[in-house]
Amino acid sequence: QVQLVESGGGLVQAGGSLRLSCAASGRTFSSYAVGWFRQAPEKEREFVARISRSGGSTYYADSMKGRFTISRDNAKNTVYLQMNSLKPEDTAVYYCAARASGIVVVAPTAYDYWGQGTQVTVSS
Repeated sequence: QVQLVESGGGLVQAGGSLRLSCAASGRTFSSYAVGWFRQAPEKEREFVARISRSGGSTYYADSMKGRFTISRDNAKNTVYLQMNSLKPEDTAVYYCAARASGIVVVAPTAYDYWGQGTQVTVSS
């Protein structure tokens, strides 16, 4: 069982940066791959990025490549999402999710545990 808590969201101007954190409980956090997703109003939940259990492998949605960076610190049971060059279309609730399997998947339904989300608002 893993419990996830996101933080770091807020209001930022276009072109700005934010770093989201996903803090996990449980001693086996390093056994889980972690993904970040986002959901804007009236839109489906969208894959953002994913990091492997060791942190050695990452995968991004095409629209986030070069702007977002996912990383993790297993000693701190935390995964981060550094977001740069933010755009108004990045406005959404951002969620982290954990998955026990090491296979790279982007479908939200494949993830077993979810946080409550953190709001990111980018003003133009």
